[in-house]
Amino acid sequence: MSDALAQPAEAGSSAPPKPNAVVAVLALAGIVVSLMQTLVIPIVPELPKLLHAEPSDTAWAVTATLLAASVATPVVGRLGDMFGKRRMLLLSIVLLVSGSLVCGLADSLVPMIVGRALQGLAAAVVPLGISIMRDALPSDRLAGSTALMSASLGVGGALGLPAAAFIADNWNWHILFWVSAALGAVAFVLVLLIVPESDVRAGGRFDLVGSLGLSAGLVSLLLTVSKGGDWGWTSGTTLGLGAAAVVILLAWGWWELRSPQPLVDLRTTAKPQVLFTNLASIALGVSMFAMSLVLPQLLQLPEQTGYGLGKSMLTVGLVLAPQGLVMMAMSAVSAAVTKAKGPKVTLMIGALIVAAGYVLNIVLMSEVWHLVLVSCVIGAGIGFTYGALPALIMGAVDPTQTGAANSLNTLMRSLGTSFASALAGVILAQMTTDFGGTALPSENGFKVVMVIGAGAALLAFAVATLIPRQRHTTPQPPADGPTRPTEVGAKA
Repeated sequence: MSDALAQPAEAGSSAPPKPNAVVAVLALAGIVVSLMQTLVIPIVPELPKLLHAEPSDTAWAVTATLLAASVATPVVGRLGDMFGKRRMLLLSIVLLVSGSLVCGLADSLVPMIVGRALQGLAAAVVPLGISIMRDALPSDRLAGSTALMSASLGVGGALGLPAAAFIADNWNWHILFWVSAALGAVAFVLVLLIVPESDVRAGGRFDLVGSLGLSAGLVSLLLTVSKGGDWGWTSGTTLGLGAAAVVILLAWGWWELRSPQPLVDLRTTAKPQVLFTNLASIALGVSMFAMSLVLPQLLQLPEQTGYGLGKSMLTVGLVLAPQGLVMMAMSAVSAAVTKAKGPKVTLMIGALIVAAGYVLNIVLMSEVWHLVLVSCVIGAGIGFTYGALPALIMGAVDPTQTGAANSLNTLMRSLGTSFASALAGVILAQMTTDFGGTALPSENGFKVVMVIGAGAALLAFAVATLIPRQRHTTPQPPADGPTRPTEVGAKA
């Protein structure tokens, strides 16, 4: 391992005076951003009436956030490496607050879509926060801190659903966005006051052509996957966008391999540790989405179906909320396993726990407590995997590439989630049961999706076994001062 990797934060990386405060503030920022995932779920059925638009059009309030996040995550990660991770973190939070204010004032479709897109542009906060931790924290704090930061993605989503449902049931729906704006403003002030900027910079010139190419390719791909079911999988629009995505991404790859300062260093991405970690992340993204799709529907479908539990959206949120707490608790356990055995082992354990949760769900799905138990088991597995992924990525890339590399890994999980959404949508649309003249997803349809979730987790386990074993490095105190941060989790 190179000296640069062994001591990634040599420049400007002295331990901050209050590392606990830095970790807490960055985790809070991650939770605030992840709240955007579930913010509109309680009001999605009401959006056509609230915005005076067709249901097919109001669906863009969700799709716009997904597309904006996919574009922003790798681009902002690279900009953070070049011009300052804290600077780009603050800009991301500003975009979140701006989007929340636009949505809070919206009474029609267009401003709502614009506001939701601005919220999606803040998606790089978590990978940026992880990269800041690598540069700023002592090595003995890094594993646990990055695990907690990574887990904030799921924590915010799980805790946000019951809070959003409660607000939507009791107050005007605009309050959802005023609250998110206030939380974003608090996070901005805390980051500004407490989080240090790193001197670790990549420098160079920004790859504008590469960023435009990747953005166009990702938007085409995600539109194909997320809207193909609505447009028809064999429609000209779907097939045309799918073909465009393939052509654009191939051309983008050709450009990146020849660019002296690429947006994404594909040669680094092709390193076995990075490649297999990203492939495992896609599989985990597929697996994780299955739970967020199946459990809410099982809870809300009428009891008369024989398998639905007939609960409200608020109850759904309360059932899923403990999962967020379990994920937060497991981040500490994940860090301990990573320190002892390496992040590869942690990732494998987490994938097996997720798979076990889905198997449990197949046989336990008839009571509310069954679903609480299942969500907590799967949440424990997610807590393990989310903690291991950034450690594996940072163990293989130069310190000047951590923002881009972590952001790309986050994007891989999002791509897996998008593919899972499309696949599950097809399955549940085909495997239905008649309920009073209405076609509802059948019990067997849900079980098939659970089997896919378990299979995807096992695939992630299998891919993780291919991650190469690396020599474990330990902190070595320099002659002139305290121990500087060294590579965490190099042992696999």
